[in-house]
Amino acid sequence: MNIHRRTLATLTAGAVLAIAVPVSTAFSADVTLNIGYQPIVEPSRVPQADGTYEKATGAKINWQKFDGGADVIAAIASGSLDIGYVGSSPLAAAASRELPIETVAIVGLISEAEALAVRGIDKPDGLAGKKIATPFVSTAHYSLLTALKHWNIDPKSVEILNLRPPEIAAAWSRGDIDGAYVWDPVLAEIKKDGTVLATSADVGNWGGPTFDAWIVSKKFADSHPDVVAAFAKITGDATASYRANPEAWNATSPEAEKIARLTGAKQEEVPALLKGYTFLTLEEQASAGLLGGGTLKAVEATAAFLKEQGKIPEVLANYSAYVSPRWVKEAAKLSF
Repeated sequence: MNIHRRTLATLTAGAVLAIAVPVSTAFSADVTLNIGYQPIVEPSRVPQADGTYEKATGAKINWQKFDGGADVIAAIASGSLDIGYVGSSPLAAAASRELPIETVAIVGLISEAEALAVRGIDKPDGLAGKKIATPFVSTAHYSLLTALKHWNIDPKSVEILNLRPPEIAAAWSRGDIDGAYVWDPVLAEIKKDGTVLATSADVGNWGGPTFDAWIVSKKFADSHPDVVAAFAKITGDATASYRANPEAWNATSPEAEKIARLTGAKQEEVPALLKGYTFLTLEEQASAGLLGGGTLKAVEATAAFLKEQGKIPEVLANYSAYVSPRWVKEAAKLSF
C-alpha cells in the first residue's frame, strides 16, 4: 500500500459535491443511524454540516464527537454507534480482537496531518527521559512507536503519556509535556512554538503507513446495506468535490467555514490543514493498491507491530472480513 503523498489524477469539474440530494431512499425513513466522528479537517465535514447524509440515507442521524479512535471502537463494541471514524491502528486492533466491523471507506492517507512536535529537543536522541504525549492505540501512537524503532530508541526510555488531543493542547500550553505525536488541528497549534521531528509521511517511508477510515458494525450493515452504501457515496462525493477544485476551498469559502465549525480549527488554517492528507476517490479506493489488496496488507502489518508492542494478544490469519472494497464499489453505482 503506497500511501506517500503523490500527484493524483485531476478530476473533472463535473465531479462536484451535490448539496441538494433528493430523498430516494424513503424506505430508510424509520432508521436511526448513530455516527461517531472525530474533529479531523477533511472534506466529509461539509456534507455533515449541510445535512446531506440525512437527505441521502433518509435516516435520522445522531452525530457524536469523539477525540480518538479507541473511544470510537469502544462505542461501536458497546452498540451505541453504528458507523465510526477511526485510524488504521484502532482498526487493526479492533479487527484483531474480532470485533464485528467492516471498513466502509478510506477517508485519507495520513501525511503531514500527524506529526511528532517537541520543544527543547533538536534530535531524536534527545527524547530519552522526556514526556511525550499521544492518544494510545491511535495512528499517532503507532507512528510514534514506529519512529522510535526506526531511530533505535527504546520506548521505555521515553515517558509516553496517554492523552487525548484536547488534553495534549492543555498540557502543552501549561508546559507539562515536552512533545506530542498528534493530529490537526491540535498539531497546528503546538507546531507554532514547537519543532517537528517526524511526520507521518516520514514514518510511512520508514515502513509504517497510516490512514483514516469510516467503519460500520456488521449488524447495522447487514440490516441496512442501502444506508451504508449511501453514506459511502456522500463521503466519496465530498472528496471528489475537493479534489476537483481544491483552490475553491479557500480560507473564506463556505467549505472552510463549515469544516472549522465542526472541528474547532481556525478557518484561515483549513486549506493548509487539508493538504496534510491524500484524499481518495471511490474509484481509487477500490483499486488493488488500496481496499482491493494494499490496505489489507497495511492492516496486517499494523497488527503485527501492535502485537510486537504488546498492544494486542494475537494477529489473525486473515483480515479480509474487515477490509474490502465492497462498500466503495456499491457506492460508485449510486447516483443522486
